[in-house]
Amino acid sequence: MSTSTTARANDPHAGQLSTMAGVPLTSASYALILVHGRGGTAEGMLPIARAAGASDGAVVALRAADGSWYPNRFLAPASQNEPWLSSALALLGNTVQSVRSAGVPTERILIAGFSQGACLSLEYAARNPARYGGVAALAGGLIGDDSDRREYAGSMAGTPVLLSCGDADEHIPEARVHHAAEVFTALGAAVDLRIYPGLGHS
Repeated sequence: MSTSTTARANDPHAGQLSTMAGVPLTSASYALILVHGRGGTAEGMLPIARAAGASDGAVVALRAADGSWYPNRFLAPASQNEPWLSSALALLGNTVQSVRSAGVPTERILIAGFSQGACLSLEYAARNPARYGGVAALAGGLIGDDSDRREYAGSMAGTPVLLSCGDADEHIPEARVHHAAEVFTALGAAVDLRIYPGLGHS
């Protein structure tokens, strides 16, 4: 196996290019990082920015290798999603650092994801608590099964965290959304939990 093949196997999302929209990072007053779901695309997340009226900020839409951040369900033991999970978390972390380096402070960085991307966004924020501009998880929960739930430490310092999901979502158990709400409340986030009756995975 070649060195490049080995590196790709150990860090499958390394080198994935993001899609940029909005104003340049160097002149943006805030940045919105978007994380797509399984089988989605970076470009497919851009309508979220438009719907939110994010016309005066920088938009960075991440791209997963082969369209998926990790191979198994988010409910599987985290070890079964390695090394893809660690690689995805590293890519998101490197993106946050790049945005900071461009001059956008952490408290002006918003992270939003859908489905698998929502799970990744929540897991990153819980493992790296800080005062972000906001975190929005559209149909997602923290990653791992009931037996290997992590202990998260630190403070979100009042970061607004939106958790939204349908009660008929066939992929995201409502109990896991409530669990995420409990974790982020304990971390000091301002949690906005919204469960929509009759809504599936949408």
